[in-house]
Amino acid sequence: MPVPAVPPRRSLRADLTLALMPTVTVLLVFALVDTWSRQRLLFASLASSAFLVYLDPDHEVNSVRTLVLAQGSAALVGFAAHTLLGASFWTAGAAMIVVIFGMILARVMHPPAVSTALSFALGAGTGRGLLLFAVCVGVLVGLVFLQRAAVRLLVREG
Repeated sequence: MPVPAVPPRRSLRADLTLALMPTVTVLLVFALVDTWSRQRLLFASLASSAFLVYLDPDHEVNSVRTLVLAQGSAALVGFAAHTLLGASFWTAGAAMIVVIFGMILARVMHPPAVSTALSFALGAGTGRGLLLFAVCVGVLVGLVFLQRAAVRLLVREG
């Protein structure tokens, strides 16, 4: 697999403008997580996903397909591992390995999904966590479309 290209340099103003939507999205996701489940560990991988979307919304790693499949499968694998084996270092390690191989085989590499598997395997997604995580991934999918539109507007104006 080729090394990802570095996104084009933008002005400081453009970068700050583009960083606004992911920042607001992450704060929204954090508020949802905090209000519904108090499972703050779920927030970490989603914040990383949002930053990647900001960095290069058109990159394959940040496509809607990749984001949904990688994060969704990581949450399910981690949740299943926790349910079957309980929370432990070994459970988290096993979930991580399964998710990494799954992403490679499916060609849907999204690095923050590794953290998602670890979080769920360690018990962060108990109760309503899985449903809440799905809602938050949906919010990130919206961010992908907003960031792509914003980049196109900035390129057209610049």
